[in-house]
Amino acid sequence: MARSASQTKIINASLLLAGVASILVVYKFATKPARSKSKSLSKDENEEASNPKSPSRNSSKENLDTPLHSNKSSTASVTSASGAGESTSTEDFMAELHTQIEEIDKRGKALFRAKKHLDAAEVFTEALDLINSKVSNAAKYNNLNRQLVTLMNNRSAMYEKGGLLELALVDCDGILEIEAGHTKARTRKLRLLESLKRYDEALVEVCALQLKFMQDNRDKLRLGIPVTPPVSQSKIEELMGNILPGKIEETLAEVQKKYGSEDRPLPSSHTIMQLIQSFAGYNSWMAKAARDGGLDELTAKLNAASSDAERVESLLKRGRRYAYHRKFEECKNDFESAYVILEKGGDELTHILEGDTYARVLEWTGMCRHLRYDLDGAIKCYEACSDADPTNAEILVKRAGVRMDSGKLEEAVSLFDTALELDPSAVDALLHRANLRMLEQKPLEAKADLERCIELRPNHIFAHLRLATIFMALDDANGAKRSLDTAEQIDPQSSEVHSYRGELFFAQGQMEEAKAEFDRATECDGGNPTAYVNAALAVMNTPGAGGGPPDIPEAIRLLEKAINVDPQFHTAYVHLGQLKLSMATSLITAKEVVALYDKGLEYCRTADELRDIVSMRILTVAQVDAASALNMDTLNMQ
Repeated sequence: MARSASQTKIINASLLLAGVASILVVYKFATKPARSKSKSLSKDENEEASNPKSPSRNSSKENLDTPLHSNKSSTASVTSASGAGESTSTEDFMAELHTQIEEIDKRGKALFRAKKHLDAAEVFTEALDLINSKVSNAAKYNNLNRQLVTLMNNRSAMYEKGGLLELALVDCDGILEIEAGHTKARTRKLRLLESLKRYDEALVEVCALQLKFMQDNRDKLRLGIPVTPPVSQSKIEELMGNILPGKIEETLAEVQKKYGSEDRPLPSSHTIMQLIQSFAGYNSWMAKAARDGGLDELTAKLNAASSDAERVESLLKRGRRYAYHRKFEECKNDFESAYVILEKGGDELTHILEGDTYARVLEWTGMCRHLRYDLDGAIKCYEACSDADPTNAEILVKRAGVRMDSGKLEEAVSLFDTALELDPSAVDALLHRANLRMLEQKPLEAKADLERCIELRPNHIFAHLRLATIFMALDDANGAKRSLDTAEQIDPQSSEVHSYRGELFFAQGQMEEAKAEFDRATECDGGNPTAYVNAALAVMNTPGAGGGPPDIPEAIRLLEKAINVDPQFHTAYVHLGQLKLSMATSLITAKEVVALYDKGLEYCRTADELRDIVSMRILTVAQVDAASALNMDTLNMQ
């Protein structure tokens, strides 16, 4: 049975990805909030840099950067103010130019001290225009180039304080084109982008500051020496909080547009079997499918059918037989075909069908639609089925499952209660209501439902497994072990029993034993994606030979196997992307991680499933863009 979100956290919360080249890695070594160590406008400006979310402050206490004097150099061709191409000594020309710049700079600073920020900006513009008019290519002269950066930085500060944020941003971009590692300009750019609510771009600047910091401090980071990152973890979380909701909504709309409910693929056979085996009616319909005959025989009867009633009955039997053989795509097609015939035939056709054919076609069609996450289509079928078979508690439980997936938990609770009123011994209602109680963070109520389920049906393996999970959530390892021992006695070859037992070992920090159980789980059922993902996590939490790093390639292999057996297992994409990013040797391979996340997003059905992958994709794209902005070839700091 698939884990609920709350149960999955039992495993995921313990994950420690050693050496992941992620923006978050530097916080492992952080001791306190940082202030930029680069030359600053003032003490107040430095405080703003370490807290980019705050708006710029108008303070007269700041000291603007001062243009540098030129060193003597060899002669070169320059252009005079009049535009005539006169050859002269670079030394004399530069000395005169610097004198003029210093005079203009003094006027700009005086206006700054008088809090006439926009007037000061105009003066700094005068100095910049002077340089551009005197020298055709200032980039050839290092000191002159640095003066351009200093003057643009001062003007950017004045524009920011004067409220002309877009102009301040233009100057920041100009500085970073000349000097990509200019920390002060990048910090101001981050602050400006936040003020303009351009949060995606702001996150790129956070990543750029972090990558530059990691690059400058790689030796200390490698040795584990405490260093203070330039931007706090809370800043990343704040930006993600602004970006994520809109991005999730946007991505979900794109996925739904690309893959309409009718076009969504079915989940893996393992996932489908976990669902249908959890219902008490499983053995009953399997027995009917076995008695109905083989697929060739049923196909011949379908081809020979002379009426819609015969065709519907033949499709029901063949569809059920396809499910018997775990050919669920063909199963789905048969039930959808039968449903179309029923819709066209109306009440007249319904009344001449044998026995419960009508109700069972509706039930199976509803389940196939639910599996494809066509929730509206599923509830339509299930409600019609309830009308045709009003005393069937199992249908009420299946309706409740659709309401749970729709986020309508109160309606689901009501349906479970109604099912138990109809049949107080309905183990299906108790089992699946326990799942809902876990989603509601009510483990004791879930435990009571499961214990009642086991009382009614002692050999209910799914109830024992779910109860083991609750004991783990309640930190009752002995209780979990008792439940798992009982489940193993019921079915020693159950993949889920070994997978759950591995989770128990994992929670207790016994990684070698956990990995062995996860391996047994995959041996029992090679289509169980949870076991592969959990095995990968166990590998990542197991030191290599001599206390070295874990076996990342093996963890990657296991995660890739999980996706291969179940392309819809979104947790595998999250972990695989993190590991592949840690191993990326170039920005090209880092971009492949983005493509991996895009593949995973295509299979997500809800905002909750999207959240983790979208979050990692946003961070990965920001890191790649930041590395490109810094002219870096890789995110790997080794």
